[in-house]
Amino acid sequence: MTDSTVRIRHYPDGLRGIVPVGAPAALDAAPGPDTLVLEVIGGYLIWNVLAGQRLPAALIDDVDAAQEWVWAIYGLPVAAALDSGDREAEAPAAPALPALAVSARRLAYAHWASRWWPASTLDGIATLDPALLDRDIALLTEECESLVDGADVLAPPAPAVIETSLRASDYALAAGDGARPAGALVLARGTGGWDWRACPPGLVDASESAVSWQLVRDAGATAVAISVAAHPDLPAAVPAHLRPWARIDTGHSELDTELRAADDTWIGESVLPAPASTVRIAIHVPGFGPDTGPRSTSAPADAALRQLVRDFASTRLREAAAPTVGHTDLFAPLLAEIAAAAADSDF
Repeated sequence: MTDSTVRIRHYPDGLRGIVPVGAPAALDAAPGPDTLVLEVIGGYLIWNVLAGQRLPAALIDDVDAAQEWVWAIYGLPVAAALDSGDREAEAPAAPALPALAVSARRLAYAHWASRWWPASTLDGIATLDPALLDRDIALLTEECESLVDGADVLAPPAPAVIETSLRASDYALAAGDGARPAGALVLARGTGGWDWRACPPGLVDASESAVSWQLVRDAGATAVAISVAAHPDLPAAVPAHLRPWARIDTGHSELDTELRAADDTWIGESVLPAPASTVRIAIHVPGFGPDTGPRSTSAPADAALRQLVRDFASTRLREAAAPTVGHTDLFAPLLAEIAAAAADSDF
């Protein structure tokens, strides 16, 4: 792992930051789909998954406790600079324990994959087998036992035998076409993505065309029919409190409607309180995410970021099909990625 330079920063409430020079501003915003986070003793390690970042940023809430690993991940000069108490300092950084630094980044990536991997039947991005991913996390957690803390120290048991399978589904996303009454007038149709922060993993296809809707005028009423492509490995039974809802924004009013599973699709419909010529649909699970309300999916920056993550995942699968680096390399594919790439021809 190459040498770099980091800055020591002070934040409100006694927090300290270690920020690699030139790295994305990982400490300045809430983590999103492009952020790896690993809870460690006395703080958190943070990488940008798209940046090819080798050294993490660190947010530290207990300097004394964090010194157990700062020297190992960043080297003794950084540990000394952090201990000095200077409000702003720079120091050369190179891991004193490179193998631990590699395992920490790979563990953070495995946790990221369990939350943000953009599996999509529509875009041809294979799912990662949960059992294999648990095995990756368990093995890497063991390698990082001197470092991890909190929720990230609770590794799932690594199964001794793994059976993997991937399935493909055919989606009919013409929302409501089959049930439209004779004589009904279709006023508008639309297709779009959804905010990945608004639902737990494993419920909805990650494609930017996963959400379809149409407005129908019939018998003096305007209704909206919604169809959402389900995650490729959607469980057969989803508890009621985890089922997605759709927030319908007409520009004049908003209403929520619960979606129900129909084969490999989530569907729902609602009569609007007043005529409308178009709608915006936000998919969400009530109470999930950094706040309790659904979020707009229309921001170009959000859609662009989701596309970058999908492109990243597709590249990872292509590289996993013919790995060019050893399993101890920082960016080596996970076991789950290798298995997904091998099965991708059946997806």
